[in-house]
Amino acid sequence: MQAFHIQYRNTQGTLMRILNAASRRGLEMPYVQATPVDHEHAVTLLLEVSPKQIGQLCRDWNAIVDVTRVRAGVPFTVATHAASEWTTPHLPASVRVAANAATGASA
Repeated sequence: MQAFHIQYRNTQGTLMRILNAASRRGLEMPYVQATPVDHEHAVTLLLEVSPKQIGQLCRDWNAIVDVTRVRAGVPFTVATHAASEWTTPHLPASVRVAANAATGASA
């Protein structure tokens, strides 16, 4: 597994162009997280890719006008990087608060 970290300006369609670069190659995306970072946004992707595909993807992402930075992380396996972090679904805050209220725990 390879982690990719991409920073971009959040203009119309930029995130979709980033994701399309991976989906065009038929790559499975088991983990995708997009978050705001300062005045830009960042997306983290976890993909199973070959070394050749790493170069192709980085080249494609760098060619997108609103992408400001592309980094390929160190290859790792999900098992060695807290597998539950990648597979455990996160409940909406309202569900967590309601569950805590029912058990008497604080949020």
